[in-house]
Amino acid sequence: MAKKQQTKTYTQAIQNRKARFEFEILDTVVAGIELLGSEVKSVRLGKASLNESFAIIHHGEVWLENMQITPYEFNHLDSLEPKRSRKLLLHKAEIAKLQSQISEKGLALIPLKAFFNPKGVLKLELAVAKGKKLFDKRETIKNRDNERQLQQIKKQY
Repeated sequence: MAKKQQTKTYTQAIQNRKARFEFEILDTVVAGIELLGSEVKSVRLGKASLNESFAIIHHGEVWLENMQITPYEFNHLDSLEPKRSRKLLLHKAEIAKLQSQISEKGLALIPLKAFFNPKGVLKLELAVAKGKKLFDKRETIKNRDNERQLQQIKKQY
């Protein structure tokens, strides 16, 4: 009898919670990320943060800046900088598309979440985003509060 292969599903995701509040999301793309072994172990343990991180395109390559990955505590061989630049893995056509989209004034590449796909590979969801103004943020808060009130009213009946 052949044994069934058990596939591990990693649903743990690291979210950039403020991104959807601070920015208006125009387009998204999923990219791979180039990490070292000890960094992957830290991300699996949930010791990473996407807050204040962003991506840039430099010489036809996409780089992720300011992603905080706490060093793996059992790694004694090399100490890596927690906020070093990390290369994102995309096809040339995808990079060209992103380059043309962010060439407009006021647009940026913002990471929304990092997650492991069913094969166990770390992926990053990038968004082409435009910064919201203060009145847009207030409107978002009002809409969120109105939806909560509607949900509470529905629960009562």
